[in-house]
Amino acid sequence: MSLTVNHLTKIYGSQRAVDDISFSIEPGEIVGFLGPNGAGKSTTMKIATGFLPPTDGNVTVGGFDVVEDPISVKKIIGYLPEHNPLYLEMYVHEYLRFVGKLSGLRNGALTSRVDEMIILCGLTKEQNKKIESLSKGYRQRVGLAQALLHDPQILILDEPTSGLDPNQILEIRKVIKEISRNKTVLFSSHIMQEVQALCDRVIIINKGKIVADDQLANLLKGDHSPALVVEFKEEVELVKIKQIPGVSDVIELSARKYKVIPNQGIDVRNEVFKFATEQNISLMEMKVEEGSMESIFRELTEREK
Repeated sequence: MSLTVNHLTKIYGSQRAVDDISFSIEPGEIVGFLGPNGAGKSTTMKIATGFLPPTDGNVTVGGFDVVEDPISVKKIIGYLPEHNPLYLEMYVHEYLRFVGKLSGLRNGALTSRVDEMIILCGLTKEQNKKIESLSKGYRQRVGLAQALLHDPQILILDEPTSGLDPNQILEIRKVIKEISRNKTVLFSSHIMQEVQALCDRVIIINKGKIVADDQLANLLKGDHSPALVVEFKEEVELVKIKQIPGVSDVIELSARKYKVIPNQGIDVRNEVFKFATEQNISLMEMKVEEGSMESIFRELTEREK
């Protein structure tokens, strides 16, 4: 099933949290929805799931309008919000049965589906524990299980690995990869490696507007200025490197080693050589950084600053 956002706008007072955005996600796609904090990601997701009304425009899920037919939308969509709401006093198995009943599952179908989700989300050893006793990683697994319980065709996951440690992130990523094989998935994340590992396509939003919407492969090989990794033999003042013509920013990686980020469309390698010569310092290494979502994200979301 597809999800279509058409000229969507959401205004809070004088602030346009979402500003006339449009995109469509086709069946089977895994789409990363990226942007800085406050860019409008969560607002868009809340509107798409029927939890917030739009100021203008519309969203349709599987052909159903989220405002005009919210019940039909909720039947075919699974949603894990950024702040995972759980009944902490309930046991895992008990909570999932409760959610399943709300979704209309009964008797053998309910038992079978709950058992299936417990296995899929790696909750077998935790199913008889109270949710309040679980780590954040396992609580996220419970949240994923409830989002999947009614076998939705479309999944919307808002920061599903937020606040997790590296091991928990890998575990949740594995679950998402497994469940997304037969689903249409829209998920937001600040972890660019996660996006590269999971996504077919990426949408980037900044200040309420879409600034990129393309296949991940196209973005990674696109017309974005690659950063340089530069190492000098001697100590160099960071502020002096930032003054090299064409340089947008410099990040210190370690002693005497820096990531030099150029302005869009600028090749600063000659300028870096010239800088080293003029400063009478030895250039030990200079290499072009591989295309990455981090550099693309930074470039696209900082252009208007």
